[in-house]
Amino acid sequence: MLDFDSTCRLLNSEVKKRDSKSELSLERADPLLVATKYKDEYISFICAMYAYGNAKLIVKFLSSLDFSLLESDESTIREKLEGRYYRFQSVKDTQEIFITLSKMKKNSSLESIFMEGYNFKSNVMDGIYRVIEAIYDTNPYRSRGYEFLIGKVPKKKPTSPYKRWLMFLRWMVRDDNLDLGLWKKVEKKDLLMPLDTHTFKIGQKLGLIKRKSYDFRSVLELTESLKKLDPNDPIKYDFALYRIGQEKLITS
Repeated sequence: MLDFDSTCRLLNSEVKKRDSKSELSLERADPLLVATKYKDEYISFICAMYAYGNAKLIVKFLSSLDFSLLESDESTIREKLEGRYYRFQSVKDTQEIFITLSKMKKNSSLESIFMEGYNFKSNVMDGIYRVIEAIYDTNPYRSRGYEFLIGKVPKKKPTSPYKRWLMFLRWMVRDDNLDLGLWKKVEKKDLLMPLDTHTFKIGQKLGLIKRKSYDFRSVLELTESLKKLDPNDPIKYDFALYRIGQEKLITS
């Protein structure tokens, strides 16, 4: 385990090194590659929600989608997305999320819906919950795969890391050579770490996470640790941590 000063130097060096468009390519697959092509919050949302599993397969699936369908009518969406499915999501799940988002896009921005929840306490989770509610209010469709894709509003405190949602917020709020910075009303200091199993392990190895369980409490713990490095933009370290794990730069 590195000491705090060594961890700080490593992460700051990696952030500087990774802040380049060259980090996003078919060879270095990441769903942000597809989102960057369009620079649209609704398309980015789809890219983030489908961002689980093998990165190259994610990019392959996302690249096969016709995102102009978000401007189309329901029957056209069903016809054009016939045969499009990914892992836990059936063809119908994919059709329904496009139908839902096309309806929402005609009436409101995702940012404005998010702000309805976020504005009360500057809590990004409240903003996420508001968007989830809006999605389910817009379309009564339900399935196991669809609910896996979107997530749920917890009845009590969250336990899920909400990784894909928090990654989507990173894309939308941060503005550098990687992230899109499409949203201007959310503070970077309020963002939470998009924790996956890989960054969880790296966080433990670097002494940034003491907790043994991969859950929402670990999200908060890692976020607080990163605030010691940069209180105003703690999530700038997310992509660096991801690459450190992916490239096995730390093995013990």
